[in-house]
Amino acid sequence: MRYHRRIDVEGDGSPAASSKRNTPVKQKILPTLSSPELLRHLSMDGLKELAAEMRAAICEQVSRSGGHLAPNLGVIELSIAMHRVFDFSQDRLLFDVGHQCYPHKLLTGRYPLLAKLRQRDGMAGFPEPRESAYDLFSVGHAGTAISTAVGMARGDDLNGEGYREENPNGRRVVSIIGDASIVNGVAMEGLNNAGTLKRQFLVILNDNGMSIAKPQGAVAAYFDKLRLSHTYGEFKKAAKEFSKKVPGGRTMAEVYHKMGELSKTCVSEDAWFEHFGLVTVGPIDGHDIPTLIDVLNEAKHFDRPMVLHVKTVKGKGFAFAEGDSTMFHSPSPFTMLSEDGEELVSEGCRVELKKSGRSFTGAFGEILADLMARDPKVVACTAAMPDGTGISKVSGRFPDRVFDTGICESHALDMMAGLAKTGWKPFFAVYSTFLQRAFDQAFQESALQGLPVRLCLDRAGFVGGDGAVHHGFCDVALLATLPKACLMAAMDEASLKASVEFMANYNDGLSAVRYPRDSVSQLYASAPCPPFIPGKARVLVTHDDPQIALIGYGTSAIDASDAARELAEEGIRANVYDARFAKPVDIDLVASLVARGIPIVTIEDHSIRGGFGSCVLEACNDAGIETRGITRLAMPDSWVYQGERKDQLAEAGIDAASIAHTARTRALKPARISPVTARESRV
Repeated sequence: MRYHRRIDVEGDGSPAASSKRNTPVKQKILPTLSSPELLRHLSMDGLKELAAEMRAAICEQVSRSGGHLAPNLGVIELSIAMHRVFDFSQDRLLFDVGHQCYPHKLLTGRYPLLAKLRQRDGMAGFPEPRESAYDLFSVGHAGTAISTAVGMARGDDLNGEGYREENPNGRRVVSIIGDASIVNGVAMEGLNNAGTLKRQFLVILNDNGMSIAKPQGAVAAYFDKLRLSHTYGEFKKAAKEFSKKVPGGRTMAEVYHKMGELSKTCVSEDAWFEHFGLVTVGPIDGHDIPTLIDVLNEAKHFDRPMVLHVKTVKGKGFAFAEGDSTMFHSPSPFTMLSEDGEELVSEGCRVELKKSGRSFTGAFGEILADLMARDPKVVACTAAMPDGTGISKVSGRFPDRVFDTGICESHALDMMAGLAKTGWKPFFAVYSTFLQRAFDQAFQESALQGLPVRLCLDRAGFVGGDGAVHHGFCDVALLATLPKACLMAAMDEASLKASVEFMANYNDGLSAVRYPRDSVSQLYASAPCPPFIPGKARVLVTHDDPQIALIGYGTSAIDASDAARELAEEGIRANVYDARFAKPVDIDLVASLVARGIPIVTIEDHSIRGGFGSCVLEACNDAGIETRGITRLAMPDSWVYQGERKDQLAEAGIDAASIAHTARTRALKPARISPVTARESRV
């Protein structure tokens, strides 16, 4: 479907400009935006037209490629207003939860990259400095923007470049916080330091009443109460009066006085951020472009740290996204249909999500539900990812034994340790990439205390379109350092269930199982799955006289099995093993293979530094076993960016074809047979 928009351009008052303003131009605005500078020449009607175009373009592209939909639909007007008021080619813009950056990218000349969203040569789904100087950090984790913004503010001041009354051309600093990441502990630390600044510093709180799912905790309840107060409705009137009454050429003292009056009009006297030393304004309507521009223009000149509380609707503009912003937070591709079945992008369409295979996440949710039904001592937790981790499948059935802490991984793991200390069996479902934020708690409160906290690590390994910010590449390297930790990986649904059953009864220390953002393989679905026994691998393919042994950790065992079938067609005999454990390693298996002179290839969807292969080499060193015949295949010691997961595996050399290629070069060569002997054997 084509969209035709009219551009209304504000001129300089000349007859020619006036003539242009009265002549509608039938073309789209968005493709012409090579720079945010062009926003300053659009009328308010033009900005609203641009917002509509951006909303349609984002929804249409995400329907094709998947991606973060609802968070970006909710910040379109806010992004337009920010770029209209500030000059982020010089000023600093920091994102917290970077998945709300699509509108910012479109406004900074990256519309041509949208068609390949989340692909290697297209637009990344998170801020990416390799793409544009307008992106300052490659950021995908929550809670970081205020702290990095404080650092940049201090750095600019030390360089003599920071904005102050005496340096009006200096750099301003803005951080935008979204999806309830303000409750993150790092964000609190940042606020505590932001309040000590003696200069302009703006924190924009994009309050949409949601995290990934419904936000949790006392702070979330505070914002719910604030959104329901009369101040929200009163602010639009106050902001307009403010812009009329404060003339140009005002001093900073006058601006501060007026902003103080405005903040008293807009929020209650016990405004939460005031306790951190930040003047607080709002909440204001985050979809009212004129009001946003008015307030941001005043905040731009404010010479003290400030929080602007903006109320937005997650999924704004499309009823299906507004109605289920959790489902459409980061959907897979989907089709938008009219009532008669015609494909389109419109506000009144219905949506059909494209179906894929059964996911590890979905399988885990059902496995955990079954375990909780059988074992009343099992409790479960997520940090704002109930759908993303499968915990939503058990929260309704066991509301008293399932907890969502919000975006607080460190707190969540500590809380699980407390539950373990009181005799419960805690399972913490968390993305591998977010486990990094709670490593200190895994060490101090779980492993050091000998407490059996159980970690279920979703999105382990390559994650596809989310790219390097979300790859689960170092969980083994981190956790293997912890004494008595038991580290596992699941290759399919049956092994995931067996590992969870094992963890439920492992009480010697911390345990973890990793699994990818992928569909479960059916390759061994009909074969019996033996129980997990510490340090014992599972034999998948065996020959009496193998030429090579492939030991896969997790789903890499499936890829190794596919490689073995390819090798078999060429007459190369490969034994395949599902390692199951990175700690403890099946050293008896490795010793047996080495003693027989069989080359070994270890394969894993984890960094080559400190991963399963490294654990094998360390175990061999401890046991005095020769390691020259062991080859490691893993994620490279370099960053792999967004794209299809299958392409990332191929790039790293750990897909089936690459494994087969490596095996050919390492396999024992069969003894040469003389032509006479060969003929005799055929006779």
